[in-house]
Amino acid sequence: MSKHKRDISETLYQYLAEDEDARVCKDIPEDACSEQPKAFMLHLWSLTLTKLGDSLVSARLILPWMLSVTGAPAFFISMLVPLRESLALLPQLFVAQRMRERPLRKWFWVAGSIGQAIALFAIVAGLFWLNTETQLTPLGFGWWVIAWLTVFSLSRGVCSVAMKDVTGKTISKTRRGRLTGLAATSAGFMTLATALLIIFAPEVEGTMGLFVLLFGGAGMLWLVAAWSFALLPEVPGATQGGGNAITEAIKSLSLLWRDRQFGAFVATRALLVSSAFAIPYIVVLIQRESSGALTGLGSLMLASGAAGMLAGRFWGVWSDSASHHVMAAAAFMASLVMVLTLVIAALSAPLLGHVVVGGAIIFLAAVAHHGARVGRKTYLVDMANQENRAQYTAVSNTVIGIILLLGILLGVLDEFAGTHAVLTLLVFIGLIAGYRALRLPAVE
Repeated sequence: MSKHKRDISETLYQYLAEDEDARVCKDIPEDACSEQPKAFMLHLWSLTLTKLGDSLVSARLILPWMLSVTGAPAFFISMLVPLRESLALLPQLFVAQRMRERPLRKWFWVAGSIGQAIALFAIVAGLFWLNTETQLTPLGFGWWVIAWLTVFSLSRGVCSVAMKDVTGKTISKTRRGRLTGLAATSAGFMTLATALLIIFAPEVEGTMGLFVLLFGGAGMLWLVAAWSFALLPEVPGATQGGGNAITEAIKSLSLLWRDRQFGAFVATRALLVSSAFAIPYIVVLIQRESSGALTGLGSLMLASGAAGMLAGRFWGVWSDSASHHVMAAAAFMASLVMVLTLVIAALSAPLLGHVVVGGAIIFLAAVAHHGARVGRKTYLVDMANQENRAQYTAVSNTVIGIILLLGILLGVLDEFAGTHAVLTLLVFIGLIAGYRALRLPAVE
């Protein structure tokens, strides 16, 4: 790396990470300290690209919208979020064991990113084949999307374990939350710009061309991110703990009761999923009363992008000093938003369909969800060390993957008791999550 490029990297790092001497090096190998500015910028670039890609192919918004437009049966839509979230988590316990056998883990992230790009390009191909001479029917297209969403999610799981492990080896404590927050802010800004383009070009909304651009563009983002991450200066890590992946995975689960702090964190994180489960049900209530303004694809992306842009850095900086407090604040905020939604629905339901009211609720719900994500990611990375970070991540994600699958039961509650009952239950779960987060020990 030339001296000029190194100077630029360090200058940008000092500004973005608020590290005046560029040498805050806590809980990372000594050899990684001098390369931290470069590592920080490459991390930031890679995370920003993939977070933007996530917003362009969201399983909560873009995928169901596309399936509806293409005429795919409704039951596919109910499968999207559980598959997208759980399949990205459940296999990680086995991936982590294989990863520990390799001194350099960044290549797992690179491979996972390429896998996600391939899956997205395959979905684009399905759009071209839909109702053409290949006779890919809406039903067939639905199964095509589900199949490649499976590939996408499994690849995402590999990236998740690798990212936390590599971050812990290359980025200092007190700088990791800033990194995640800055990436969320940058991606939120770009999502905002994309949403505005869609809003001011309504003739493309809902057309096949728009989805080709969204999924094809997201695929390119993951390829560029893979190239960027491959340049990351990573110091070889410990490779102890090798063995049969299944046997070691089962042994790893005992961490939940052997390590009390880790077990308490996993229980808190499991309760925090209430912030993620709540958003689709809030959207349902808003859509019932909406005149159509907030149901537009661009408008929903706008609210989500604004939340990421404005909240990411705030949550990130706070997480570097008290990530357990961030988790608590996010949980309480999510519960408050749900209560507000229920109160408005009870007193004057048509207000939910108002552009300002509905948009504000979606924005606040997204802000709370961002806080929960940034806080629990930072807490886990700071709580673990270089030897057990990948293992902690995999055990935690496997448990949460099971919880997410159980979230399908909320659909049963919705069917028999209604959306209001679901949100009421999630309010109480969120309050318990906030209380438990406050009781977690500080790890910064």
